[in-house]
Amino acid sequence: MNPQTETTPQAILQFDRDSAVAPTLALLAAPDTKLLAPPAVQPVSDSDFEDVVRGALESVGGTLLFKVRVEDEAQPLHAAAAAVGLGDGRQFLLLTLPVRGGQLKVETASQSANPLARIAESYAGLMDVLKAAA
Repeated sequence: MNPQTETTPQAILQFDRDSAVAPTLALLAAPDTKLLAPPAVQPVSDSDFEDVVRGALESVGGTLLFKVRVEDEAQPLHAAAAAVGLGDGRQFLLLTLPVRGGQLKVETASQSANPLARIAESYAGLMDVLKAAA
């Protein structure tokens, strides 16, 4: 065995005596290793998204205002608007989730750059007026 190279089944570690750089570590797969395809990601259905949103809102006493699916070429999204609180303390939220899956993003409508956030407050105002008129 070369004194400058140590061999293990998982890695080869090479030392260069003339270099001031740290040793290089290269991980090598065994010759009989079979590579697997990445797991298939299931798209999030409209009903699954609604279940997640309603569950999140239930835990904070919020109300779902509306939900839509945004067909963006780069990244299609499920989006929902919600209200939390009452009266002057009421806040509007925008909840988004990529159709391909990922994490649920929750942001206040007042801080969001998403155009749907502006619709949330207007929609809630319209619902208030319709309720009062009924």
